[in-house]
Amino acid sequence: MPLSTIASLSIIFVVAVTTFITRVIPFLIFPPGKPIPKVVQYLGEVLTPAVIGMLVIYCLKEVTLFTGSHGVPELISVAVVIFLHIWKRNNLLSIGVGTVLYMFLIQKVF
Repeated sequence: MPLSTIASLSIIFVVAVTTFITRVIPFLIFPPGKPIPKVVQYLGEVLTPAVIGMLVIYCLKEVTLFTGSHGVPELISVAVVIFLHIWKRNNLLSIGVGTVLYMFLIQKVF
């Protein structure tokens, strides 16, 4: 086998093993029947909103209100995402529709 094939297979193997290990570790640390520590339960409750908040800030950090489209496509898309999420409670639907709407607005409207 050529060296590039061996290197590619080695990379695939290392990634597969690493992925498997990261999936198994929680089951080893928290076996069935053992109570989950309060700290881990707390992190499970607060990390999802914190990560989503960081993503919103990251996505909107370079919106300029005084040039270009003045943040209108971003505002419309964010409003649609919020509306859909409150209405349907479906993350995939609200984020997907918001993304498609934003791409449409910046490419065809603004």
